Amino acid sequence: MPLSPHAQHAAPRSPIHGPALPLGIVVTAIGVLLSIASAPVAAVEAAPMPEPVAVMQVPTVQVEATTAADPCADPAVQQAVQAGDDAAVVAGFGGGPAFREAVVAGNAPCISLRDPARVWVVVNKSLPLKPADYEPGALDSVPLQMTTLSGRVRTDVAAAVGRMAEAAEAAGVGRIGANNGYRSYGLQVTTYDTHVRSQGQGQADAGSARPGHSEHQTGLALDVVACGSGCGGLDGFGGTAQSDWVAAHAWEYGFIVRYEQVGTPVTGYAPEPWHLRYVGIDLARAYHDGGFHTLEEFFGLPAAPDYAH
Repeated sequence: MPLSPHAQHAAPRSPIHGPALPLGIVVTAIGVLLSIASAPVAAVEAAPMPEPVAVMQVPTVQVEATTAADPCADPAVQQAVQAGDDAAVVAGFGGGPAFREAVVAGNAPCISLRDPARVWVVVNKSLPLKPADYEPGALDSVPLQMTTLSGRVRTDVAAAVGRMAEAAEAAGVGRIGANNGYRSYGLQVTTYDTHVRSQGQGQADAGSARPGHSEHQTGLALDVVACGSGCGGLDGFGGTAQSDWVAAHAWEYGFIVRYEQVGTPVTGYAPEPWHLRYVGIDLARAYHDGGFHTLEEFFGLPAAPDYAH
């Protein structure tokens, strides 16, 4: 009988429904599996453990030791601040370098770099005086030959510049005179406007502070000149024996040369070897010894080469 044409595509019968396997075969298979499971496993040789190495012990962090003491909490410092004794305040901090470090680290809450009555005040194109028309307290006459009528400075500044001029003359470098000391807000208005009219805004801003932004208004700054039979002008001071001596020794009397050529990108002012700023002997020594060239750098402040508007 011929095969059915569909027989070759028929699915094979499922073994589940097929005839059962002989019992002997099943028993044999189970025995083989049991013998395999009970066979001994060959021992794997363990890899040698690495030799121990010495480890440096990490020191325990002493939380108490990392907390900086607040110099402003010292009663002696508090008393000096209240008395307005700037030299005693700096000494209470541990000297000029320690004072600077505390201010830069933000660990001197009793010290304001904006207080115009303090020798550490910073006045620049970004930090105007507050109030803008600030007037210092006691002023005294500059004990030098003057070339203008602005012949007063703070009492401590007058005493210091007198000692400095005497030392310069004793060293044989010649006499030192002064051109400008304290200038009021109103006088600074006139001075600045004169520069703008004669030089233009840009040149004026490079050589003269806008009203409310001048160190002269604090009574802590003065411009010095070289004197012989007479006294020269500001522009003639640089390169003189007096100028060289001042650059090297002014710090010994509490002064810094505020506007050096290297500091122009920070201050925004052309170099003025004649412009001295009083900060007190301790801070001036720290400034000199630390190799600083601007007060902004000294106190960790941003550069201020331009006015905000």
